[in-house]
Amino acid sequence: MFPFKLDQLVLGFDRALRVVSGQAKAGRPNPAKEIDHDELSDQDKRHSAGLMRVNHVGEVCAQALYDAQGLFSGSEEVKRQFAHSGIEEEDHLAWTAQRLQELNSRASLLNPLWYAGAFACGVVAARCGDQASLGFVVETERQVQAHLESHLEKLPVQDAKSRAIVEKMRTDEIAHGEAAAALGAITLPLPVQSVMTAMAKVMTTTAYYV
Repeated sequence: MFPFKLDQLVLGFDRALRVVSGQAKAGRPNPAKEIDHDELSDQDKRHSAGLMRVNHVGEVCAQALYDAQGLFSGSEEVKRQFAHSGIEEEDHLAWTAQRLQELNSRASLLNPLWYAGAFACGVVAARCGDQASLGFVVETERQVQAHLESHLEKLPVQDAKSRAIVEKMRTDEIAHGEAAAALGAITLPLPVQSVMTAMAKVMTTTAYYV
């Protein structure tokens, strides 16, 4: 017996199509909305676009993870938390997509692949039980926080718009990890953490260019 209904599956499929096709919509104002455009060199624009494309891919993966983990969770409280975090992650998805357009760039051509892979990881995590699934969130958000902090160092100093978006994303990711920990997350074994780090490295390195 599946832990979800057919209508949930249909809605999930619809969400997946919107995510990979770039149709995400933000419920909160873009943190960079009131920031004036700075003049960036072509080289700086390409670099900022590469970093923001990586961040956009991260948000595609976040949608897939939270959708899968929520779908297979056995706890209504955990489902609600995944849904809440997923809504905020959709804001991130929309903000990074908008910034890519402003930089005259595009999202990753491999977004369907990133989504499918992340969804599969989310299913595996969820099937290991809610505590392990929450632990997966905590570790993911820890790695994402470090990744975003590195981008704040790598982004061109004058790219205030991208910086504002990344800083708000960082704040939200910390809150998501703390919420998962409060619900009873367990610490994942070191080998699992290492595999997650390696997978993230492949994704970030590839998405910067493709």
